[in-house]
Amino acid sequence: MEIHAKTTRTLKNVGGILIAVFLALLIRSFLFEPYNIPSSSMVPTLLVGDYLFISKYPYGYSKHSFPYSPPIMPQNRLFGENPKRGDVVIFKEPTHNKTDYIKRVIGLPGDTIEMKNGRLYINDTLVERTFKGEEDWPTEHGLMHYKRYEETLPNGVKHDIYERADNMNYDNVGPFKVLPGHFFMMGDNRDNSLDSRYFGSVPFENLEGRAEFIFYSTNGTGYFFQFWKWPSMLRFKRFFTGIN
Repeated sequence: MEIHAKTTRTLKNVGGILIAVFLALLIRSFLFEPYNIPSSSMVPTLLVGDYLFISKYPYGYSKHSFPYSPPIMPQNRLFGENPKRGDVVIFKEPTHNKTDYIKRVIGLPGDTIEMKNGRLYINDTLVERTFKGEEDWPTEHGLMHYKRYEETLPNGVKHDIYERADNMNYDNVGPFKVLPGHFFMMGDNRDNSLDSRYFGSVPFENLEGRAEFIFYSTNGTGYFFQFWKWPSMLRFKRFFTGIN
């Protein structure tokens, strides 16, 4: 009887673990998934050490909505709507469909995108930007000096960008014609971002979700259990802030 009771308890524990794993996979695949920022390609909007949630349902679901991208979807994408210009999205980099990237949607299907002397043109129209000042910012390549601008996309979405200069790599590229069912992605750190200027437009199928809000942020100078470092380590003002 004792052995039988132990076996029953073990089976219940295993069953509970499996149910928890299954529910976690459901939430991660269909609702929300955590993501952390590993590079400075999206500063000043997103900083290295930001932890955020992405929502899966706005753009529907593809095989890339699930861990390891299993080929289980009957179509390239089910449900959902196209992203809007200015959305910050997570997607699989299209040349090999393995690495997760986070960038901003700049171009929609049918758009023409061009960079001329560091300025962004959408459908042959110059995108407005307003100078906001100069800043030094630490990156994976060392301390960089940037000019900060507020950029206004054709649909009225405003967001800040960084530019080192207007004659850097990918400051004179294009024009690119965005293919049907594809989107043109760019990082807000325009001179330190591998994006659609490099790998081309991104298929709708490759989109994983929309970045919603930052729930935790650290500058990486300590570990979470080192509570005495929290005042200098944690960016409390970024906790639970939306992403524009």
